[in-house]
Amino acid sequence: MMKRLSWIAIAAGALVFNAAAEPPDTKLLLEGGGSAPASFTDDRADERARMVEVQIAGRGVSDERVLEAMHKVPRHAFVPDEQKPGAYGDRPLPIGHGQTISQPYIVGFMSEELDVERGDRVLEVGTGSGYQAAVLAAMGVEVVSIEIIGALARRAAAQLERLDFGNVTVIHGDGYYGYPEKGPYDAIIVTAAAEHVPPPLVEQLKPKRRMVIPVGRAGWTQNLLRVEKTEDGEARSRNLMAVVFVPLTGDH
Repeated sequence: MMKRLSWIAIAAGALVFNAAAEPPDTKLLLEGGGSAPASFTDDRADERARMVEVQIAGRGVSDERVLEAMHKVPRHAFVPDEQKPGAYGDRPLPIGHGQTISQPYIVGFMSEELDVERGDRVLEVGTGSGYQAAVLAAMGVEVVSIEIIGALARRAAAQLERLDFGNVTVIHGDGYYGYPEKGPYDAIIVTAAAEHVPPPLVEQLKPKRRMVIPVGRAGWTQNLLRVEKTEDGEARSRNLMAVVFVPLTGDH
């Protein structure tokens, strides 16, 4: 894989956001803050090992915490029953409501790009199936995940609770506005494509930390950006690769 390493400054006047506007209501579905589970099932462990070796490590992801987490977390537990046979394939899978669980490599790549440490607090915009949140939680970080589709949010919260992920909070709400109640965050990951970098997310990111977000129009190839916030609050982004994600939705 060849990365595009161009830097793009996000000018303060380029994005217009009314800070006085009230964000939509949110609903807490799962309260986290505890510890990640101590052990995982060995069910389909051989398939996970091959997935990590070939699809993730084989393509350049080298962070041992990411690789170990993806060895452990059962991806098949986060997909619908009809998709379980192909849960460890090299592709995204439909999870209903027009949404998908990301390709394993993309999950690993984005997780590594966040550059998080154990104990960090990460905001995830777009809970989806809950798999990305589970991988980050297995790396020892606290995850606050927000999902705009109520049915997906409830299903993901139930599955994460069933698997004893005590360090994941799930919110039903519009992720464009983030979740300032638990901010600022050590990292932010967005798993749906926005037409621009949402200013509320930049505001909730700690200085000198990272956001990873796909940006571009729905139905077109998008750019996966790594956004870094400077000490003075400026956001600078680096274009990492071309991607295709489902669109970020909401009233904005």
